[in-house]
Amino acid sequence: MITAHAKDSFERIFRKAAQARLPLSPDDCCEIVPIAQADAGATHRTQVVVLTISSIVFRLLLILHFDENDSTRNYYLKDADERPFQEAFLEICNLCCGAMNQELLRYFPDLGMSTPYVLSARCLPHLHELKPGLLSSYSVTLDGTARLAATVCVCASAPVDFIADTSAIEETSGELELF
Repeated sequence: MITAHAKDSFERIFRKAAQARLPLSPDDCCEIVPIAQADAGATHRTQVVVLTISSIVFRLLLILHFDENDSTRNYYLKDADERPFQEAFLEICNLCCGAMNQELLRYFPDLGMSTPYVLSARCLPHLHELKPGLLSSYSVTLDGTARLAATVCVCASAPVDFIADTSAIEETSGELELF
């Protein structure tokens, strides 16, 4: 069971991470709008990137839906970038999930995070088979041009209750800390 406080906390942590890590520049606008579950399949994205954060009591799937179209490719690949689109995009997805993982570590010290993998969006209707305690979807628009969707799916194996404090603004870019 996932309490209402925990559901709200997971969603706020996702929003904070998405706004911090999905845009290429801090000046780029990142609009995140909830999508009703009935409309989640209407995003028409053909591929998804799946990342997992696992603890003893829950498994969180961060699913970023995308099409490798001109607007998304042009947003994530700048002129000097010679990498393939998926390589660049998977790096961004990993940073977003990593930001969620860092935030969740404040409440759950036993987390593990997967590497991103790409699947067909046709797998999305099967998420209900995981029996999630939280399943929320969002439309994400970056700088008015790139359009993605995101799904946060949390499955609990024990009661989950916490209240995340996402008000603190932390500026980190993934650097290593030495103690």
